[in-house]
Amino acid sequence: MLEEVEHWLTRRSWSVADRPLDRLMVAKAARGTTVSVVLPALNEEETVGEIVSVIRRELMERVRLVDELVVVDSGSTDRTAAVAAAAGARVEHRDAILPRLPALPGKGEVLWRSLLVTSGEVVCFVDADLRRFSADFVSGIVGPLLTDQDVQFVKAMYDRPLLQPAAGHPGRSGQGGQGGQGSQGGRVTELVARPLLNLHWPRLAGFVQPLGGEYAARRSLLERLPFPVGYGVELGLLVDALHTAGLDALGQVDVGVRIHRHQDERALGRMAAAIYRTAQLRLSRAHLVRPELTQFERGENGFVPRTHAVDTEERPPVREIAEYTAGRAA
Repeated sequence: MLEEVEHWLTRRSWSVADRPLDRLMVAKAARGTTVSVVLPALNEEETVGEIVSVIRRELMERVRLVDELVVVDSGSTDRTAAVAAAAGARVEHRDAILPRLPALPGKGEVLWRSLLVTSGEVVCFVDADLRRFSADFVSGIVGPLLTDQDVQFVKAMYDRPLLQPAAGHPGRSGQGGQGGQGSQGGRVTELVARPLLNLHWPRLAGFVQPLGGEYAARRSLLERLPFPVGYGVELGLLVDALHTAGLDALGQVDVGVRIHRHQDERALGRMAAAIYRTAQLRLSRAHLVRPELTQFERGENGFVPRTHAVDTEERPPVREIAEYTAGRAA
């Protein structure tokens, strides 16, 4: 590991316990910083309501850490939107945001569009499939942005057990679960993202969860970054944040344990291909010869090839969008 990264780890890696809520509220009031939380959601009716309820209860009613809670629905066919609204979130629909520009499928597309319907100076992204959700996921990663003006981008770090936590272990900071020893999730992280980062962006080698979906950043940084529309968005934003703001502006916070739905191997393969493509673009900006991935499924007569397009689109920095700049000026 680079000496610079070892030094960074001692300065920019924290625990959620390092910044109690009362300290965050003092810092927020002193600077008048506003905070938006965004949940990108697609068919998450089983989990989105609990996440919204916890954020509202713990961080909007008991204290006013979060000013705006928005679920951006990307075409759910279940009751995701209704459940989120009933729990207290404002629900925005992907296709209704910036309608002049037809929406592309993918998580990154939803995150990019969310900047047009939120107003917080700090924007916090949280995946909508988390189980046993703790408000620490939000307060932990927002905390450094409220207390340290030099910090611009913060990712959550956590254990990712493949098995559910043992009874009585709700997944909060500092608590492990079954599977925590030697059975961690995050296969694409370990097999694709971490090798890519260590080889090509070694200054990012200190991030425990580079692909994690829970991170917060200053709007002033996010509006300057391009957004890969699909699975590559987390790696793309992390790499571009490094080049735009510098390593010392980046940080990570330990929030404990993350329990969520795991993808099957075919979905992981598509994710890996998109991440590799995102890295390739940032390495060379060269033409991707064949932006497709063929996978195999066993059928009645043997293996059947299934070919999927690899995400090849990126949205430009949002400050280049006329509707965004007009809305911010209003």
